[in-house]
Amino acid sequence: MKKSRIILAIIVFGLSCYSLTTKNFEMMPYLMFFLAIFMLVTGLAELQKDRKSFWGYMSIIVFLFALFVSIQGFLLN
Repeated sequence: MKKSRIILAIIVFGLSCYSLTTKNFEMMPYLMFFLAIFMLVTGLAELQKDRKSFWGYMSIIVFLFALFVSIQGFLLN
């Protein structure tokens, strides 16, 4: 889980830096998709630690919202 979180964080950071430096926002649905997967992995990691905390559930809710936004971005472009 830790390696996948690091890899996803690097992908999200790289895509966001690319979008900001080139002012090309066509990659935004991909950025939102990878951010959604990152939030899902983070939420599942929190829930696996047997800490049924607020942040584990909140990460999964943010995953659902970001996934919805990325799907809309794919369909509208």
